[in-house]
Amino acid sequence: MDRTTAIERVGAIGGGQLAWMMASAARGLGLQLAVQTPKASDPAAPDAAEVILAAVDDAEATARLAASCQVITFENEFVDLPALSRLEARGVCFRPALSVLAPLLDKYEQRCHLQKMGLPVPAFTILETDPKEPGAIATPAENPLGWPAVIKARRHGYDGQGTAIAADAAALDRIWHQWGRPSVVLEQFVPFERELAVVAARSPSGEIAIYPVVETQQERQVCRRVLIPGDLSEAVTHKCEAIARQLLESLDAVGVFGIELFLEPNGQVSVNEIAPRTHNSGHLTIDACETSQFEQHLRAVCDRPLGSTALTGVGAVMVNLLGYEDSHSDYAEKRRQLAAVEGARVYWYGKNQSRPGRKLGHVTVVLTHTPSPSLREQSLAIARQLESIWYPS
Repeated sequence: MDRTTAIERVGAIGGGQLAWMMASAARGLGLQLAVQTPKASDPAAPDAAEVILAAVDDAEATARLAASCQVITFENEFVDLPALSRLEARGVCFRPALSVLAPLLDKYEQRCHLQKMGLPVPAFTILETDPKEPGAIATPAENPLGWPAVIKARRHGYDGQGTAIAADAAALDRIWHQWGRPSVVLEQFVPFERELAVVAARSPSGEIAIYPVVETQQERQVCRRVLIPGDLSEAVTHKCEAIARQLLESLDAVGVFGIELFLEPNGQVSVNEIAPRTHNSGHLTIDACETSQFEQHLRAVCDRPLGSTALTGVGAVMVNLLGYEDSHSDYAEKRRQLAAVEGARVYWYGKNQSRPGRKLGHVTVVLTHTPSPSLREQSLAIARQLESIWYPS
């Protein structure tokens, strides 16, 4: 790709809600967004400039996508890196580069990479039937990390799938058996005070933009709500920002990355996971920040100046609208009630089937004045109000 030529058309591998929100941002920047996605009913397909109907790991389809796009980016991590490497060798421009994705897609390799960088991570090992890595174990009873322990799939885990907490060896053995006894990551459980996240972007020229650190709250390992609390100490905020900056610079990354973190009671911060793409914890930036994470990602991959990450209010709360039943419904009445809440912005992803835990949409409320007694408590009160409308009593 000729770096002196302005990029006008971007291809995205994946056509879910992240690509849908990216498509809206692309229009605002005067860009065209083409997508590679399996179904014409996927959220981004109706708004895309072009749709390549194919699985996201179909490299031949990615070649067709690249034929009409100047740069290819990613909505998810379910890609075939060796096959894409052949396209990269033929001149296809991927941002982030495949060399950036390579140490991050496998959760064990990601843990090793972060540890090698000197970033704080929970203690970890591998559980597999025929251990080959130093320190790996073959049976749950050999767990050296203590109980409870966290078990994670090495690839393709998301939205609570592929992550579980085992109270003891029997529980771990049961979960591992249910998964088919693959090679998995076993991690020390961190008794965190809060879960945090920071979304950060880096351009090809090395410019970095970091969004305000947010608090994420999970239920059953799925993100339920996100708060910009306004009450984290400067020391904690600086630690999170330093981790983000070190990660992006060391990887020579381009684009937006989501970094999930644990805040421990002693004030220490450790890294939970890295997502090399736009992230659920950054959805509230659409309304709460001057530049959304989706616009920022496009600015980065198109080598445009990065936008301001300043807040548009004093804080914000986002609630994920998670499926709670198996249903074919657009929940129009519930969405109407949500939209009637003062300051609420409702985003519906257009998915035609609900199932428990599936992300169907989200709602954001930006706080425009400092409430009493605290910003965080007011945010939680708003979250409870929104959730009382969405979830059955």
